Amino acid sequence: MDVLEKLAILTDAAKYDAACTSSGGNRAAKKGYVGNTSSSVAGCCHTFSADGRCVTLLKVLFTNRCVYDCKYCVNRRSNETRRAAFTPEELADLTIQFYRRNYIEGLFLSSGVFRSPDYTTELMIQSLRLLRERYRFNGYIHAKAIPGTSPELVEQLGFLADRLSVNIELPSEAGLKTLAPDKTKGAILAPMRQIQLRNRQSREELVKYRHAPKFAPAGQSTQLIVGATADSDFHILRLTQGLYDRYRLKRVFYSAYVPVVKHALLPAKDVKPPLLREHRLYQADWLLRFYGFRAEELLDESAPDFDPRLDPKCCWALQHLDYFPIEVNRADYEALLRVPGVGMVSAKRILTARRAGPLHIDQLPKLGVVMKRAQYFLTASGKIADGLRFTPDSLLRRLIAAEAPVLPQPAMEQLSLFDTAG
Repeated sequence: MDVLEKLAILTDAAKYDAACTSSGGNRAAKKGYVGNTSSSVAGCCHTFSADGRCVTLLKVLFTNRCVYDCKYCVNRRSNETRRAAFTPEELADLTIQFYRRNYIEGLFLSSGVFRSPDYTTELMIQSLRLLRERYRFNGYIHAKAIPGTSPELVEQLGFLADRLSVNIELPSEAGLKTLAPDKTKGAILAPMRQIQLRNRQSREELVKYRHAPKFAPAGQSTQLIVGATADSDFHILRLTQGLYDRYRLKRVFYSAYVPVVKHALLPAKDVKPPLLREHRLYQADWLLRFYGFRAEELLDESAPDFDPRLDPKCCWALQHLDYFPIEVNRADYEALLRVPGVGMVSAKRILTARRAGPLHIDQLPKLGVVMKRAQYFLTASGKIADGLRFTPDSLLRRLIAAEAPVLPQPAMEQLSLFDTAG
């Protein structure tokens, strides 16, 4: 099997891994090296970076051979599929050649578990070391740390990669035992804790010595499969909150379960992926990370799942009407962020604009406030929008009508770099 055949198999096998949308790292260009890493450069395959550019990573598995038999995974050992594996030299050479041809700006490397976690990680380390040392590649690398890998190898991997991720895969330990019996909660959380502590230690070393080696400078992330088990949104969101609090993760990614293999314990293959549910979880995740919400505020045991008709902030606002209306000329930043239709940018603009004088309702759209949602929850100079009348029941109907249609897109497939346009 030649390298291009391996590439076709292993890029296709990697398409269910969620990549990071921006690197968060910053490695300046260096004399004698190829490439650089900055917050505006790295992103996941065929997506957009922080400055709006479309950027690409070569997203690939080192091998799709796997000793595990996870019921949801297309690469499980009992599934009949073509198997392939790169050598470290092949992967390093392929990556640098693609970079030089401007096909990619970095590498997203994951792998099935070939022989053992340690053996697989050693091969990944060899590949990244060739890239960094032989080819002097200075660009962005995101590597998956395999649960069960020895701490010494995780540390070596972290000094070669910009970001590490350890996939939790399933929200509950019961789901893990049922669908991924070869994996354990302890084996997954141990490297996450190690990455967090080693990353913090690395930052402390950089304060004392600016040329100290950097350990996973862009932090770590993880991925959860949504819809393969009966776990509620509340359970998933509470787990997410705990991961952010305990392990200081940069991102938790949610992957709608795609029935790629047939198994009695999983939803049928003709069941559509829960893409709208995935979308609502991402919206709620944003509220946790940037808007000061907690999981317990958004959901509870009595209402464990999001209303698919409304975004999570609108749902929260409807349940806390006594908190509103907010007077935009007096409210602080945190209070403004609680208003549906007011984001971080528009909240900061309100704080800046009101220094010049009292704000009025007709000025708010110019500051970026989405009035079709916000008008029900705020006042400006003591006044609401002209002619606005509503009751709690009609408010729900109006917010549902104002919700922009969320049309889930088909599951994205990673296209081969050698496909030609028709």
